[in-house]
Amino acid sequence: MKIITANSSHSKYADIICKTIEESAKDRGTGIAKRSPEYIVSKLESGNAVIALEGDKFAGFCYIEVWSNKTYVVHSGLIVHPDFRNLGLAKKIKKKIFDHSKVMYPDAKIFGITTGLAVMKINYELGYKPVTFSELTTDEAFWNGCKACRNHDILTRNDHKMCLCTGMLHDPKATPEKMTFNKKVLTRLKKIKQALFLKKGEK
Repeated sequence: MKIITANSSHSKYADIICKTIEESAKDRGTGIAKRSPEYIVSKLESGNAVIALEGDKFAGFCYIEVWSNKTYVVHSGLIVHPDFRNLGLAKKIKKKIFDHSKVMYPDAKIFGITTGLAVMKINYELGYKPVTFSELTTDEAFWNGCKACRNHDILTRNDHKMCLCTGMLHDPKATPEKMTFNKKVLTRLKKIKQALFLKKGEK
């Protein structure tokens, strides 16, 4: 298995990457914004992505988006092909894209929004901390990317202040804090959000 910075030679994997992202969103029942093959190709060709391959077979992927004049960086589309799940690959991909981002954009704050507890745990281990959406980028283009998510109406109903996703941030200038990942607390928080926001949407 190799995890490498992507380039134009990996454009042939764009379709399977998009399909895997879409299927992963369905499996979770919560949001992963859809991306077109053309958009994925642009990330592969620009070097703003990492890809995991087992020989020539696609195994996983994640890409970088840059916001607010390069002051914020986000990792999006983190997925692992079903054939390679439960092997710790997502953590390795996340670490690779995290290190790559710090080289390319050393002064940028790195953030993400996610509903996945596995991703939250990885983020904790990399030094992210949970934050309110107000501490994230205000770039409208970023939030417009959420329109493809099935939960976008929850975000708009709350004036972009909260959603089912949890915001997490790594600030390279902040003093590192030792934090413990508490799956039970975050699972309970997720259930509370779902009960609150999804119930409101039914009214």
